[in-house]
Amino acid sequence: MSLIRGLVSAIYYLPKVYKWFYRPYYSLSLLMCVAFLVVRSCPGLCEHLPSQREDNNSCAFDWREVEILMFLSAIVMMKNRRAITLEQHIGNIFLFSKVANVVLFFRVDLRLGLLYLTLCVVFLITCKPPIYMGPECIKYFSDSTIDEELQRDGRVTWIVEFYANWSPECQSFAPVFAELSLKYNCLGLKFGKVDVGQYGAVAERYKVNPSPLCKQLPSLLLLQAGREITRRPLLDSKGRAVGWSFTEENIIREFDLNEIFQRSKKAGRGEHPEQLKTLPRDEDDE
Repeated sequence: MSLIRGLVSAIYYLPKVYKWFYRPYYSLSLLMCVAFLVVRSCPGLCEHLPSQREDNNSCAFDWREVEILMFLSAIVMMKNRRAITLEQHIGNIFLFSKVANVVLFFRVDLRLGLLYLTLCVVFLITCKPPIYMGPECIKYFSDSTIDEELQRDGRVTWIVEFYANWSPECQSFAPVFAELSLKYNCLGLKFGKVDVGQYGAVAERYKVNPSPLCKQLPSLLLLQAGREITRRPLLDSKGRAVGWSFTEENIIREFDLNEIFQRSKKAGRGEHPEQLKTLPRDEDDE
């Protein structure tokens, strides 16, 4: 049954994945992931590689290489159990495949290992993952607009994401947040984002630490009249983020989006719904 679900999912996402490989980041990543496979099996190249096979066939994988590839598959499967989006699944495959390629190339020849590692560093510096460019109903704040906008109308509830473009977690979460904004955006419930990598003062005011060590990015804050109602992830006593999965289901549940959305629709019809109740902020954890 799980195999059938996997095949159905692959067929469903195939058109999307197919379009990705028109982008340089994905196409080059794919080439780098299969680099060792190509070198080991390409006529004219593989004959010059050393091999530990008993038949001395240098164009086929030896037992150690097969072992490394099997270990890679196990690691990818374990990491993808916690992946939320298709982008995260693909990203995990790319990351660990490149690590395996580094090990395989160094094992075969030091020069090939150094060359491949250099290519990885150049790729990391020059080719960034594409930023989400799909449909969304999100307002982007700057340090001079966020406070005014959030406090302009006390009847409006805001869900604001604090993110940074350099964060892979934020990049993976972008389509999830965009999808939520399309489903729940209305007159009384709005979605916003602020780049704390660019506006560090905003992060300080709203107590979001952009340091990679704290793992607070992305952070979601539910606010009304500029007042924080709740946030995810919560923080422990050392200011580090408590592990929390940024799935659409978790966000809908933890932020009561369905209830807020219904309340906001009533307000749009001229009714007078109650104000949001302040949820526990677990200040001891902050």
